[in-house]
Amino acid sequence: MIKPTLNVRTGHPDFLDLDWESSITKWDHHRLMDLPKGISRHEVRFVGYNQGIYAIKELPRRPATAEWENLRWLESVGGPAVLAAGYVVREGTDPTQEWSTAVITRYLDHSFSYRELLEGPGFGKRRNQMLDAFAALLVELHNLGLYWGDCSLSNVLYQFDAEGIAATLVDTETAEVHESGLSDGQREMDLDVMIVNVAGGMADIAAGAGQDIDEADLDLGEDIADRYRALWAELQREDVIGPNERWRITERINALNALGYEVDDLEIDTTGDGDRLRFNVRVGSRRFHRNRLQELTGIWTSEKQARIILGDLQYFLAKEQEPETPTGKAIGAVRWRVGVFEPLLERIRELEPNAGDPVQAYCDFLHHRFVMSRRAGFDVGNDAALESWIAANQPGYEPV
Repeated sequence: MIKPTLNVRTGHPDFLDLDWESSITKWDHHRLMDLPKGISRHEVRFVGYNQGIYAIKELPRRPATAEWENLRWLESVGGPAVLAAGYVVREGTDPTQEWSTAVITRYLDHSFSYRELLEGPGFGKRRNQMLDAFAALLVELHNLGLYWGDCSLSNVLYQFDAEGIAATLVDTETAEVHESGLSDGQREMDLDVMIVNVAGGMADIAAGAGQDIDEADLDLGEDIADRYRALWAELQREDVIGPNERWRITERINALNALGYEVDDLEIDTTGDGDRLRFNVRVGSRRFHRNRLQELTGIWTSEKQARIILGDLQYFLAKEQEPETPTGKAIGAVRWRVGVFEPLLERIRELEPNAGDPVQAYCDFLHHRFVMSRRAGFDVGNDAALESWIAANQPGYEPV
């Protein structure tokens, strides 16, 4: 007899109305939703509730447990992964059976798979953005101490993030946590797996399109690896400075913040001759701007969206001449959210109620306002910029 046991986190549905005594492949339920998904070795179905959309993946007990624990750990350290919502064990089934266990995750809003991006229009212009996003994701995971183990394009979801693309991990069943950090050998092993997997994915896409293997973008993985190594070297770099150059420490921290990284620790010691200082920094999660925006306004966004929106907040504070004090900034941030951000966001939602991410559209509008003002030689203001943006069919960032 099959007896399902559900472990569901607070803030999510209880999922008790679903037929857990049978595999999700046999479900015929009104909550099921047909959404795009990447290639997966396991069955995945989507269900909709008032709280949002959730992905349910069936897999054997051991990888399911690893996936659940790895996702919970990534959440605890602020890692770029989907949110684990529930864990279901079907007691009475063989733990090695494909449907013996299920992991429930919160669906990533406004996301898309790599196949949708590669096979969609304009991928040539988006290629660099996707590769940068994937490399940055792998760097962040390794920096946190996570060995991926099955690094591939299909285990990631993508979102438009202001002028770029953000990548989020969705599959952690093969991952391993090393809280003391990864060795260079472990990192290179993950890169080797990634290069092979990406090449295989690109070959499959070419075959599906009826193309010869020579037409496949088989160098995509090597390109990601090059970007990964360059970014990793930048984050791990050690600097040597003179005794009167301590300003360079602040400069280095500001440069890392500009890339989106929080700085956790700073190590400083003297060199062998004692006349110079050696310093390096240890970076944390890549949430610098989104954390600052949330602290000031309570608004949650992705990292690059937060950087753009923080610029709009600073523009408002300067224009309104808010006092340069913590209290002045806090009051100004409330005034900006109530008087600028929320009204504009509501107007954007009214344009296309069922369209994509309204916060991304807000960033598109800010970019349009900037381009208009630069061409005009003066600040055109929100009203004129919004009218122009709507008349131009709400253009986004032009990929480079």
